[in-house]
Amino acid sequence: MNESSGSDKSVPYDPATFRPLTYVGSSDAFANGADSPSAYLERCLDVISAREGAVKAWVTLNESGARRQAEASTARWRTGKPLSPIDGMPIGIKDLYMTKDMPTQMGSPLYAGRTTGEDSAPVQALRLAGAVVLGKTVTTELGFSHPGPTTNPFDPSRTPGGSSSGSAAVIGARMVPAALGSQVVGSIIRPAGFCANTAIKPTLGALHRGERQGMSHSHLGVHAGGIADMWAVAHAISHFVGGDPGCPGLYGPQSTPVASKPQRLIVVESEGWHQTDDVTKTAFETLIDRIASSGVDIVRRAGHGDIDAFEAEIAESLLLCRDICGWEMLWTLRNLAEKDVTKLSESMRQRLSMASEMSIDDYRAALAKRDAMRARFRAVAATADAMISPSSTGPAPKFVDSATQEGEPGLIHTTGLPAYNAWTSAVGCPCVTVPMLAVDGMPVGVQVIGRHDEDWRLAGIARWVQESIEPVVR
Repeated sequence: MNESSGSDKSVPYDPATFRPLTYVGSSDAFANGADSPSAYLERCLDVISAREGAVKAWVTLNESGARRQAEASTARWRTGKPLSPIDGMPIGIKDLYMTKDMPTQMGSPLYAGRTTGEDSAPVQALRLAGAVVLGKTVTTELGFSHPGPTTNPFDPSRTPGGSSSGSAAVIGARMVPAALGSQVVGSIIRPAGFCANTAIKPTLGALHRGERQGMSHSHLGVHAGGIADMWAVAHAISHFVGGDPGCPGLYGPQSTPVASKPQRLIVVESEGWHQTDDVTKTAFETLIDRIASSGVDIVRRAGHGDIDAFEAEIAESLLLCRDICGWEMLWTLRNLAEKDVTKLSESMRQRLSMASEMSIDDYRAALAKRDAMRARFRAVAATADAMISPSSTGPAPKFVDSATQEGEPGLIHTTGLPAYNAWTSAVGCPCVTVPMLAVDGMPVGVQVIGRHDEDWRLAGIARWVQESIEPVVR
């Protein structure tokens, strides 16, 4: 079995044999004593011990604290009083979010050793749900382009993606069943696709970001081994702390979304299509043919003026995200540069330089462009059950190649191009990626994109794709 769990040697990805780690569904074994959250945690720690030396996904592990949490969960399950379906689930936290018992260092030497003594809102929610907060996962510098040490769990010469590098890698390496990630351009969906995750970037504001609200279209999301775990974690966060202030939170019941066959899907090319390698294009088109053969109506821009106009509207989303993010983080970067500019990466100094040249009028123009994109999206999205596209322009690039990938003008993307992701972040619509393609022994995700606040329904469509359509191997 291609589980990649018993040693630090990575193996090629094969969707027919790879078995992601899952948690929800173990309740009977936890209740009758056949298994326990404590035993489950120890198995996770064994895999981490075997693979972390190569994958390098964790910044901090709190093993003693995790064992105490797991023991308390074991007792709750034995007495029939679990706090939620994720009670006892070991979870990794992207190191942008505060944890009261571990440092929050944000992938930057300027935050080295920083402790807050507080939990971010989503971390607090996970504790209230009984989850085991095991450790902090590697993020790129401040959640942007400059990479950390994490490698891809299927090939250590390749990037795991970013900025949720560690969160994606711990799922692909079968270290834990779920982890928190965040996305302001492509930081959940792209690395999830690179590492064979199932992941959700929910409707903007549906999950409370706690202190991480300085970016106007940043999303909190969940990496997981499957739809059930992904949804259970997302629902628990919304249940206990809701969405961002002023947002209604995640809609949908606690139960796992049922597989739901769509009647009509729109293929979205966006900026990514012309940058996608031929093998990945062929694999994706084969998948689309299989979906169409199952009776789903597939439409795309050719012959559909409304879809073509939408594609034109989102054609420069990378540039738009660069400008909006740059202006919104300008004050933070100025503060950090005043502390010690030499501790900012060259990539971050480039962002600071470009943002410093912007004016308030430039920002207003970018916001107006984003509003137009959102309006066009709503009109087109209403004509189909969902949209679909690759999650990335191909498999995870090798580190030597990723250093030359220019996406947002003037910026190098060292963790792969977010060309299929930027528009969905700017629009704020929900996306779920599932591992449906294998290209040259590496996973490539396919993202299903839905209407605002229809996250549960969208997850059901993604589940149908994953369970009903045969993955494509090239």
